[in-house]
Amino acid sequence: MSRNSSPKPDNHVIVLFGATGDLAKRKLLPGFFHLHAAGLLPKEYRIIGTAPPQYALTDEQFREHAEEACEDFCITKPTDPSWPSFAARLSFGAAEPDNPTALVEAVHRAEKEIGGTVRRLYHLAVPPAAFTSVVRMLGATGLATGARVIVEKPFGTDLASARALNNAVHEVFDESQVFRIDHFLGKESVDNILAFRFANGLYEPIWNRQHIRYVEIDVPETLTIKGRGAFYDATGAYRDMVVTHLFQVLAFVAMESPVSLSAKHLRDEKEKVFEAVRPIDVRHVVRGQYDGYRSEPGVAADSQTETMVAVRAEVDNWRWHGVPFFLRSGKAMGVSRQIIVLGFQPPPMRMFPAHRKDTPYGRQNEIVIDFADPGAIKVYFLTKVPGAQLTLGNAEMAFYYKDSFAASHMLEGYEHLTLMAMVGDPSLFTRSDGIERLWEISTPLLDNPPPVEPYPVGSYGPESMKRLIAPYHWHLPHV
Repeated sequence: MSRNSSPKPDNHVIVLFGATGDLAKRKLLPGFFHLHAAGLLPKEYRIIGTAPPQYALTDEQFREHAEEACEDFCITKPTDPSWPSFAARLSFGAAEPDNPTALVEAVHRAEKEIGGTVRRLYHLAVPPAAFTSVVRMLGATGLATGARVIVEKPFGTDLASARALNNAVHEVFDESQVFRIDHFLGKESVDNILAFRFANGLYEPIWNRQHIRYVEIDVPETLTIKGRGAFYDATGAYRDMVVTHLFQVLAFVAMESPVSLSAKHLRDEKEKVFEAVRPIDVRHVVRGQYDGYRSEPGVAADSQTETMVAVRAEVDNWRWHGVPFFLRSGKAMGVSRQIIVLGFQPPPMRMFPAHRKDTPYGRQNEIVIDFADPGAIKVYFLTKVPGAQLTLGNAEMAFYYKDSFAASHMLEGYEHLTLMAMVGDPSLFTRSDGIERLWEISTPLLDNPPPVEPYPVGSYGPESMKRLIAPYHWHLPHV
């Protein structure tokens, strides 16, 4: 399937597992309503929310729950004239792996109401421990036949668990039916990396080791773990962010030009990048833990879980050999940003004196892609400072999505990816071999992690991060 076309999804029954959870409230239900209001969903569809019996709702309670979620988190509010027609399509069916009768009846009833050919889509917004039982229930009841399933991260916690989960899913679903979702890849600004690189002859010829000397992918967050201590202490920043999100973004930055934008060609080039990434060298990893983390509810008093991690990765292929990729993410840091930095080689001859000591020669030869919605791209360069002397100062050229295109045309990551799953386009979803490869290269770090180092809340991590990236510099907090 080509991404150059935007087919209308077939009529659907969508089953939302974990419909009363935080993800459904903040992202999924508001996302469906935004798509409905924009006229992007099928002519006929039904959304069935489901959850374990202790969290079961009536149809009316579920509609009230969805209305509250959309009031709080959707760009389109329930006062919009489209709300009644959306709410009428919502219902609820409790799900128990040992007694799925209510859910099966709800799906069949919805299909009968729609009539004709109806596709099924299941979104597993449930904890990883529940994936296997839900998938097996779908297989045992026949609900998996001809269906597609969206699986949330984290997809495993190491190579063994990822393989076991893939095997369990493949017992019921063919790989073509499985959509492992990473909402980062649904961002307009991440997708725009492909356009920025491959549609512009100005940039693609210099996107290689001859011209680029380092790459940073930096996603600091100001948020703490906010009551998620039990989950986070068993996961950590590397599993939560680097494997799932940052390596996916790295693949977009580093991939070769695909033959076409078809799902097969695009994903083949991504997987080639993962195959070329060397196993993580623990000597090039910094793990940090913010002060006060061990006092959070659910966190062990002697926890060695990292809340911040910085990694030097290497893509060992012809285009990128010798170019370090620095990945960083963490909680309770100085700012919330999502940026990619490409630092360019300085010119071979230093003819010009720098204007100030804080403007090292060539320091600002960078392209910075801000992929936090709505997104921006900046090109930093050196230029002549006005005056009698020929000295240098900093300058930048900038593109901002919000200033160039109507915000109403933009979709959030989950909205974009949900539509792609409904039309069966897996271009921006991770394959089973790709996720297993990422856990494989992570094994040295997971087996022998360096000790965590403390860092103050509101900082950018331990001081050792500066040594990790030397002789280069982190772009943040210098912007």
